[in-house]
Amino acid sequence: MNVEAFIQRFGAVLEVMADMPLPQARRAYDKLCRTFTPPDPDGMRVEDSVIESVSVRRFIPHSSTPGAILFIHGGGFTIGSVDSHHGTAASLAWALNHEVVSVNYRLAPEVDYPVMLAECRTVLDAIQPSALVGDSAGGRLAIDLAHPLRGAPPLGLIYPPVGELSLACLGKDAPLLSRSDILSIRAQCPAIIATERDRYPPASCIEILTVEHDPLTYPIEAAVADWRLKGTSIGYRCAPQMVHGALHAQFQLAEMGSAWQAFCQALKKRLKP
Repeated sequence: MNVEAFIQRFGAVLEVMADMPLPQARRAYDKLCRTFTPPDPDGMRVEDSVIESVSVRRFIPHSSTPGAILFIHGGGFTIGSVDSHHGTAASLAWALNHEVVSVNYRLAPEVDYPVMLAECRTVLDAIQPSALVGDSAGGRLAIDLAHPLRGAPPLGLIYPPVGELSLACLGKDAPLLSRSDILSIRAQCPAIIATERDRYPPASCIEILTVEHDPLTYPIEAAVADWRLKGTSIGYRCAPQMVHGALHAQFQLAEMGSAWQAFCQALKKRLKP
């Protein structure tokens, strides 16, 4: 599969979803993302459980290294689940050889952003993770979880929304995620606007993965430059030709798969033995 085919296949379903009631759209999104997901790696145990009323999915490799990784899925704060991001979480667990705990936090409009953040914090407090990893909207949640922590664990961020999220700071429109899409998400969840919060690095060690065609990449690169000046150790890589959401097809898109594996290996080196 090439990226044009991915865009056509993914975008066609997103277009249909726009006319669906939200519960149906969420099911369609989960189903779409799972069509790109390969079988779980051999020997991996997958368990659904609850941590203090918050549902999670655990991905446990055979003979895994002690210490769990907290993973927070994306989906624009309104869609997405442990099902839609099952493949990403399983791949992360396999690459790091650590248990990954994926949080099934509640979504807007049923709850607002502070509730989502509180549910993720409940899991963080319970498992005391060796690293925080967030995809897209989950990256925003991971950043805001890390900010108040003293000695935050390493952060792994996959094309997260950062900063003001205004037209003045966003990059060009791109397939699957436009500037107007981001403004709509901003209006739905105004608490994600982080003009002041993102002036300061959320952790001392961060690994970031972006894609070439994504309005969010420009503000992320601006934040990386600023955080580095403040002394943060940041590994940064941008997958060429790729678009927002392409991580779902990491096994079909060579450029995305290569960038993802490099991201995972860099994050693994950040983990305490």
